[in-house]
Amino acid sequence: MALLTTQLYVVRHAVAEDVGEDGTDFSRRLTKKGRKRFERLVEQLAADGMAIDVIATSPLVRTRETAEILAEVLGGKKRPSIEVVQALAPSSNWEPLVEWTVRQDATSVAWVGHAPCVGRLIATTIGDGTASIRMQKGAIASIRLDDGPGQPGDLEWLATPDIFGF
Repeated sequence: MALLTTQLYVVRHAVAEDVGEDGTDFSRRLTKKGRKRFERLVEQLAADGMAIDVIATSPLVRTRETAEILAEVLGGKKRPSIEVVQALAPSSNWEPLVEWTVRQDATSVAWVGHAPCVGRLIATTIGDGTASIRMQKGAIASIRLDDGPGQPGDLEWLATPDIFGF
């Protein structure tokens, strides 16, 4: 059986408050500016053909809000589903994410998480877990997985709101 190519998008949450209303890191929400900049980036990428079938997100509020913006902007006829995946919480774990991705049976998947974890996830996914990839808040990386999840893929691009002047 031939494996289908999977398009993986790794997303760092958009700009968030320094402290949540209850004083915890877990409850930090996106700022108004962070929301707007990320929304504009996703609109631009959607206009260029980006589409996602399913989104995995860390359980923290700022990542869930980022995932919601991603799903809403890409919604169209079929809004991507969103699932909270514990493996994307700070200290992300690559292997459970790959297993989750395989179970989705989707051709286009997004992982929404935190720095520095998202950089390590990208490095591991492209076959170099020792690389250090720094991602700006609200950045999105596109990785083409020709041999399916769990095998090294090709980093196609990494876009930030700053690239488009947002």
